[in-house]
Amino acid sequence: MTLPPVPAGFTWTDESWGPALRCDHLLRIAPHAFTTRQLQLSAFGAPQLGRDQPVMAARDLVLLTQVHGNDVAVIRQGSAVPEDRPRADAVVSDAHGVAVAVRVADCVPLLIADAETGTVAAVHAGWRGTAARVASIAIQVMQRDLGARPEDLVVAIGPSIRRCCYEVGSDVVDAFAAAGHERYLIDRWFTVPPSRPGSDRPKLRLDVASANRDQLILAGVSEANIHDCGLCTAMHLDVLTSYRIERDNSGRLFAMITRR
Repeated sequence: MTLPPVPAGFTWTDESWGPALRCDHLLRIAPHAFTTRQLQLSAFGAPQLGRDQPVMAARDLVLLTQVHGNDVAVIRQGSAVPEDRPRADAVVSDAHGVAVAVRVADCVPLLIADAETGTVAAVHAGWRGTAARVASIAIQVMQRDLGARPEDLVVAIGPSIRRCCYEVGSDVVDAFAAAGHERYLIDRWFTVPPSRPGSDRPKLRLDVASANRDQLILAGVSEANIHDCGLCTAMHLDVLTSYRIERDNSGRLFAMITRR
């Protein structure tokens, strides 16, 4: 297995179960990891990680029942950790000893930490959640409920399906338009690749990672504090996993973070 190259600011690490990806800028603030397919994780399962793993120094792990929406679960310091998984696609926390996480298999995983308050967040953003502005709403909840300031946040964008491999129909464009996104943004996020002589008209392609990046910036996060690994899940199936390619045979990647 050859690990795909990552941009400066990201590092592959060796864990007891296989490789993990970490963002150096985020790691200065909060322990975290993006897992790989070497960690066997089903669509609904929790990861079995050893307690020697830095992010799993947390006593508790909060997972979500993800529904491709924009609801945000809040885990507060001093409150009981929920026994049942909240129905949400983002989770924010200022609790010590608690790791928060999302599962993905093409959707965009976002890990967020506040350098000042220590608040952390994990966000699951597929195209439906992106159309519903789940990342922006998570930032608003961090600010409103936990005292974070957008300009203090550092964000890592993990592996997801990228424009190169993400063909969508016009109904997806219509959904973004119906959600009220500006036309100039829609034109930036959706492109039509050049057609080839004798071939069918190419389908639209969606850059869902860039859409989330733009939404984070509009929510007040500094562009310099947003770090994208650039990895496409559909292009690196020996390390990552893609529902679009593998369908029911795909596992899930895991993005998790905890307050230092």
